[in-house]
Amino acid sequence: MLTLQRKQHLLEILERDGQIVAKSLSEQLGLSEDTIRRDLRQLAKEGLLQRVHGGALPASPAAAPFVERQQISSEAKPAIGRAAAAMIQPGQVVFIDGGTTAVQLARQLPQTLRATVVTHSPSIAIELVTHPHVEVIMIGGRLFKHSIVGVGAAAIEAIGQIRADLYFMGVCSLHPEAGISTGDYEEACVKRALCNAALRTVVLASPEKLDTASPYQIVPLAQISEIVVNTDVAEALIAPYRKMGITVTLA
Repeated sequence: MLTLQRKQHLLEILERDGQIVAKSLSEQLGLSEDTIRRDLRQLAKEGLLQRVHGGALPASPAAAPFVERQQISSEAKPAIGRAAAAMIQPGQVVFIDGGTTAVQLARQLPQTLRATVVTHSPSIAIELVTHPHVEVIMIGGRLFKHSIVGVGAAAIEAIGQIRADLYFMGVCSLHPEAGISTGDYEEACVKRALCNAALRTVVLASPEKLDTASPYQIVPLAQISEIVVNTDVAEALIAPYRKMGITVTLA
């Protein structure tokens, strides 16, 4: 089998099974594990999958630029935003992450809500400019243009001075084995700091994020209280989280 044929076959297996286990596949195809791993490395460099220990998982489409991501799951994200917005109680201090799903959450906050939103996302802050009763605290830092959020030491230091009731986390990838991950190291560090500074963390997971992996882990799944997903998501994709004791809210 030629290299191009092998790589195409690997992608077909990944689409069919949702994962590649290098050892099992090498036995099935009669190829060395080194050959399989080399092909997986090349496919990962092309952004077609995400390498993990022992094999590969689908790459997250969240690696696309912010403007393009706004068109992905455009019907699911407002529903997820509404369900998340309903969790906020009057008087709470809430971290809202950056990202296209989080923007939908900000848009769904009722005009009567009195609360404080802390965010490192200019997009979220702008959405709340005309909200009459929501106090907005902005976290600064270096602008990570891909997600339009502040990152770096200054952001993490500021987050460390705040204790929030809720953190609504946007993610690139969510997988029951690979955990919660994102595509940028500094962004992962900021998300981790936000999670550690909140009493509860709720993950906003639009359909394209499920069963994918990105290079940098944020926190273990044990630190997550709840996941909000679209009601049309297959039960098989969310059952593992229920087994872990994580509340799954269908939006």
